[in-house]
Amino acid sequence: MRINKFLAECGLSSRRKCETFVLEKRVKVNGKTITELSTEVGANDIVTVDDIRVAPIKKHVYIMMNKPKGYICSASDEHDRKTVLDLIKDHNERIFPVGRLDYDTEGLLILTTDGDLANRISHPRNEISKTYIAKVEGAVDEALIDKLRGGVVIDGTKTKKCRIKLLEFKNGMSRYEVIISEGRNRQVRKMFESINKEVVFLKRVAIGDLRLRGLRRGEYRDLYPEEVNYLKMV
Repeated sequence: MRINKFLAECGLSSRRKCETFVLEKRVKVNGKTITELSTEVGANDIVTVDDIRVAPIKKHVYIMMNKPKGYICSASDEHDRKTVLDLIKDHNERIFPVGRLDYDTEGLLILTTDGDLANRISHPRNEISKTYIAKVEGAVDEALIDKLRGGVVIDGTKTKKCRIKLLEFKNGMSRYEVIISEGRNRQVRKMFESINKEVVFLKRVAIGDLRLRGLRRGEYRDLYPEEVNYLKMV
């Protein structure tokens, strides 16, 4: 088994993140530091990360959270900000968030020990849709929304086509449903910034057909078996 897959099955993080552990020379196999991502490990090999032995998890944990604003999607933060893991009170496993919602964004977040599932959901090639509710001040010309639908350049790269629907205009605020198939950093916010509109509220409400329901801000629950199966197949 390749080292990144092995580490992901140990519940350390997604395969992509586990690759950085190797490149940072934090991984040893049978006492020898490795730096090659092509390294293969077997059942009898002793693998350590930061000199702590790791082993594949036999039963993974899958959690749905309604992430509130004011938390970052990370295991730790160099600025001592609160992380989503601070909200988890009844799990001792090495859980990590799948993908990211920025500090000021709330909504559906998956946390797990399953690196393969994390990779499946977050890898761009799978193009799993993410649905957001976005509020912006004032009315937005439909021609500008059409521009967003067709793709705009952010951070030097054009976004893929997306779906955007006006849900309501009330009290001087436009509320949109935005469905994208990418997971670029602050993508929805940057898309609207490209047409000189600031997103004042952003919430992810669905990943594929998995929707956020029945959880108040900061609450979480274990995913149902059928939800886990869906995410493994989507």
